[in-house]
Amino acid sequence: MLVVTIELKDSFKAYDVRGIVGQTITAESVRAVGAAFVDTLSLSGQKLLVGGDMRDSSEEFITAFTEGATRRGAHVTQLGLISTDMLYFASGKLDAPGVMFTASHNPAEYNGMKMSKAGAVPLSADTGLEEIREAAQAYLNSDEIPQADTIGNIDDADLLTDYAEYLRSLVDLTAIRPLKVVVDAGNGMAGMTTPAVLGDERLSALPLEIEPLYFELDGTFPNHPANPLEPENLRDLQKAVVDHGADIGLAFDGDADRCFVIDELGEPVSPSAVTALVARRELARAKASGETEPVIIHNLITSKAVPELVTAEGGRAVETRVGHSFIKAVMAEESAVFGGEHSAHYYFRDFWNADTGMLAALHVLAALGEQDLGLNELAAEYNPYSASGEINSKVEDKTGAMEKVVEAFADRQVTVSRLDGVTVSGQDGSWWFNLRPSNTEPFLRYNGEAHTAEQMATIRDEVLNLVRSS
Repeated sequence: MLVVTIELKDSFKAYDVRGIVGQTITAESVRAVGAAFVDTLSLSGQKLLVGGDMRDSSEEFITAFTEGATRRGAHVTQLGLISTDMLYFASGKLDAPGVMFTASHNPAEYNGMKMSKAGAVPLSADTGLEEIREAAQAYLNSDEIPQADTIGNIDDADLLTDYAEYLRSLVDLTAIRPLKVVVDAGNGMAGMTTPAVLGDERLSALPLEIEPLYFELDGTFPNHPANPLEPENLRDLQKAVVDHGADIGLAFDGDADRCFVIDELGEPVSPSAVTALVARRELARAKASGETEPVIIHNLITSKAVPELVTAEGGRAVETRVGHSFIKAVMAEESAVFGGEHSAHYYFRDFWNADTGMLAALHVLAALGEQDLGLNELAAEYNPYSASGEINSKVEDKTGAMEKVVEAFADRQVTVSRLDGVTVSGQDGSWWFNLRPSNTEPFLRYNGEAHTAEQMATIRDEVLNLVRSS
């Protein structure tokens, strides 16, 4: 009797696949997913793109996925080592579905899959990922993947130069003032993409002096976790920016789809400020091409500075829930020119509505290099409010805690939204906060903002006291 050792529900999430190598994700399970991917998307006889990051298991998983996919008739183009936004570029440019092996910022023992349909259209549990999981589980349970009438073939492609050329075609840095840039790749894929896009490894040199930090591709992450969202993982970059007298620092996560920015004083520039800065540039470009009211997307916990700037610049701001699948869907529905999230994911219409940290970095470098101000002063315009940052509280009854807070604010002049968790806003426009339950942990996530640091802290402390006494 066959004993099934892998349950795919343990690694399949709402938007991607992530698991511990050898436990919840194995070559056997990946092979089954490759076959199921082809079946679910009807890809027999069609092109399918496969690549991966520098994690130790990625090469083995690319091979296993290719075996399952070609057995079911797909023609696989192996892209080798790539960043996640390189997969989106390839999927958009070649109009083919694709799979990227990565666990993003997760620790070294993890790996996973990010999947897209042709044209970099995302796959989620609601748009095919659940069907892929079920079909793959059936293959695992039967211990057999039937062979298609015609087995698919395999070829290879190196798209790094094409990717770099395309990004440079969207933002011209050739005429900016010289900038010294420290880049912390965190031993992730930015160690490969940065020299190609910002350096002279594949293309002509730009007026940028790159100071590399942890560019060696190493899936064990020997220097620090490749998760710039955690402040401690930015400390090496902050110190290096100051020590080198650099104009700017850039930090990428493991699969290099997110980018965090450090100013010349070693201080982080908030992703909301980056969103506002890039939005201004993309609005100007869209209006110059004849668009009358270009759309910018932002999630509901991005700073109010973003929609306020968009409106002032003649655009239309559209708010979404938190999460890349929501942003990408609304980007497509609204034909939005750009979208940004507090988590440093940045989405571009010119990049098939997909997220790319490197393109956002190019915009920031252009904005900095086209004028004489330092980044600290330049970014201050986009940071008019005091923000709490994201604060987690461990709460078992998350719904009850949110309702307790809503009730406590019921007799005040407020507006309540339930787009994603609960957002309470002062009707005078001076403050807001959001409580949003985690989908995977017993946490309520608090984000808040106010005109002054004192007002922000007062409201933050009141809400957290209510939540944590629930």
